[in-house]
Amino acid sequence: MDTGFTVEQLRAAATDAVRAPSLHNTQPWRFRLRDGGIEVLVDPARRLPATDPNGWGVRIACGAALFNLRLSLAAAGTPAKVRLRPYPAEPDVVARLVPDVPRRPTPAEQALHAAIPRRFSNRAPFWPDPVPADARWRLGEAARAEGCWLELLIGVSAVNAFAEIARSAHRVLERDPAYVAERQEWVRSAPAPDGVPASSGGPQGEPQDLLPSRGFGGLNRAPGRDFEPEPLVAVLGSPGNTAVDQVAAGQALQRVLLAATDSGLAVSMLSQPIEVPSAREQLRLSLGRFGTPQMVMRIGYGQPGWPTPRRDVDEALDMPVVRS
Repeated sequence: MDTGFTVEQLRAAATDAVRAPSLHNTQPWRFRLRDGGIEVLVDPARRLPATDPNGWGVRIACGAALFNLRLSLAAAGTPAKVRLRPYPAEPDVVARLVPDVPRRPTPAEQALHAAIPRRFSNRAPFWPDPVPADARWRLGEAARAEGCWLELLIGVSAVNAFAEIARSAHRVLERDPAYVAERQEWVRSAPAPDGVPASSGGPQGEPQDLLPSRGFGGLNRAPGRDFEPEPLVAVLGSPGNTAVDQVAAGQALQRVLLAATDSGLAVSMLSQPIEVPSAREQLRLSLGRFGTPQMVMRIGYGQPGWPTPRRDVDEALDMPVVRS
């Protein structure tokens, strides 16, 4: 009986899935081929106990990988039906995908799929060019397509108010020695298939910076190469904050990031105000939105760069056992 998926298609989709973003580029996912479908699982060995004690970051990352998986299969003409958290007794199984009715991919799916290998976090200063209204609208539509919302902070007062929340959260986190040590464990000074290369960590933060930056061992910036004084800041949120909401937010995050990449935009993520519960609540109240903030992004136009390395897909892919 034709299952609708071939092993080759699923392996190609998993190859796209591992290009998703994750905290410190830990790549905390596994993919399991079973009974004609593919499942996304949390990899417990790649959790961040100090940075992500409740698993929020893992679920966001696995949701982003799930979106790439969905998109890859749709672009191949073999879209999938998705069940989130399908097995109550196995909470580490984030989603199961089984074949849906075959169809031709839409132009939008093809464009987003083509953006997967080009997407990366750009932690360098952006150019002063403003993001046009049509691009902003497209990013909001990308979040809404996944059942989430995207709030753009417009104006100096709104951005400054957010910056104070973000800097306060950053100070709280930096006072935790375990948090700092865990981040340093994932900084890579030599080529590696995971973690954040020091060359991709962005420039070192300086006192005049409006927004905080993590210390990934980046280079000192050139004179006069400050960050933009009025960045476009976007807050991604979901209706609730259950595990399913967080996986959905991860899918929305990846759709927004790919839409930004396809639009020629650069993005970096600021999760500090999400990681500190009091800061997250303060951010929620300041927005006046129903739901829960799940990620913050800085968006603009920047210098071309390159994606961080990824592990070989076979390291994250569990193939079915073939019995003779």
